[in-house]
Parts: sequence; structure tokens; C-alpha cells
Amino acid sequence: MSDNDINNDATNDTDQLHEAFFSLHHGLPRQGPGSDATTRRLLSFAGPLPSRPRALDLGCGPGLVSLLLAAEAGARVTAVDLHEPFLDELRHSAAARGLTGSIRTEVADMAELPYPDGSFDLIWAESSIYSIGFDNGLAHWRRLLAPGGALVVTECEWTRADPSPEARAFWDEQYTLRTTGENTAAAVAAGYTVVEVYPQPESDWDEYYGPLGERADSADRRAPGMAQALDLTRAEIAMRREHGGEYGYTGYVLRLGEPAA
Repeated sequence: MSDNDINNDATNDTDQLHEAFFSLHHGLPRQGPGSDATTRRLLSFAGPLPSRPRALDLGCGPGLVSLLLAAEAGARVTAVDLHEPFLDELRHSAAARGLTGSIRTEVADMAELPYPDGSFDLIWAESSIYSIGFDNGLAHWRRLLAPGGALVVTECEWTRADPSPEARAFWDEQYTLRTTGENTAAAVAAGYTVVEVYPQPESDWDEYYGPLGERADSADRRAPGMAQALDLTRAEIAMRREHGGEYGYTGYVLRLGEPAA
């Protein structure tokens, strides 16, 4: 077998795993821990905003946040994701709720957004900044905020200074976690004022893992990439069950153009 054959096999395996993960999440309300209650809470900290704020929802998935921002904040939302089927779900949901005119969907990379400086009054990244990293997201998106605009992100963090070896080993393979203090300092260093830091409740994890666990129980392991996707998903759920007191999601509300409190 040639090096090209080996590389092609590895690429195919990766593609199949990604597709299996997407298949597991299709039709589920969330792709990460969260809730409408948490979205509303974070939105309440993000004001004041214009009467029809220009909002950017990054890594929007099927668009629960986009729908809420359009319906409850009167926002004109640009919803961005790399996975077109999620955007299809959002378009159908927006049409069903009479919000088509308030939500525009676009396939785009969060690290290479094509919008002019100062395009948005509100940028939202719920359970999605991990895909390019906390520091990268804050650096890339700062220019897109209008003066006085708000950036809302949620990030997975250590909630204790001495996580167990099991939890650390698991997350070191997935994503480098930091503490709230470290992320707060990073936000300030990136030029933001930290308006609010909101530890998300355990129920936000239940809203994500409950439907995902049910989907995993009914999934066909014989589908390409699915056996590995299921094993990884169940390992993640088990890690949360056994070590959930050591890490959690935190919401950050950040603004530009304001003095520190």
C-alpha cells in the first residue's frame, strides 16, 4: 500500500467520522450545553442594544439562538455555520415562525468571516468558539463589532484548580481547558470589558446530553464512522457523569468602548 493510499484511507475515515457526528445531531435541538433560559439571561446582560440590532450567530447549528434573538430582541440575524443541513433546519424553523425576513443564513468559516469592520451590534457564539479557540475567536471577531457592541460567548472551563488526572487526560485530548480567571484575563488582554461572567447550570448539560444519549441508543453502529462516533459520544457523557464537578460551561458577555466597572 502506497503513502497516498494510507493518506486517502485516513482522510476517508475522518470524513466518515465527521458525517457520523453530524448524523447523530441532526434534528436535535442543541449541539452543546445550553438552554433558552441561559440565552435570555446572557441577552439581558448584553444591553443596551439598538431597537433592531444587527446580530451575528456563529456556529449557529439549527438556530435556536438565532430564532430567539430575532423573535425576542427584534434582531436582524446573520446565522453562520459550515454545515448546510443545519442551516436548512434553521430556514424551515424561521419560515414556520414567520421570521424568514429577520434571519439570513450563510455558510462561512468562523475564522475567515467576510464582513466589513463594525458590521454587528451583537455577536453570539454559544457552544461554538472552541472550534477555533477562545483567544482566536476574540481576536478575529473584535473588528466586526460596532462601537459599544457586545460579544457573547460560552466556553467550557475548569471549575476547580486541581482537576483529576482522568478529567485532565480526557480534555487534553479534546480541547485545552482553562479556568474562569484565565479566560477573563485573556478577554481583557484582547481589549474587551468583561460585563458579566455566568456559570451555566447543570440543567444546560441535561438539555444537550439527554436528547443526544437517546439518539445514540437508537443509532445504527453499522453506518460508516458511526461505531467510533458512538464510542466517543458515550465516553464524553460518562466523563460528565463521573467528573462533572470539575468542569462546566461559562457564559461571557464582553463589550467594547466602555470603561471597566
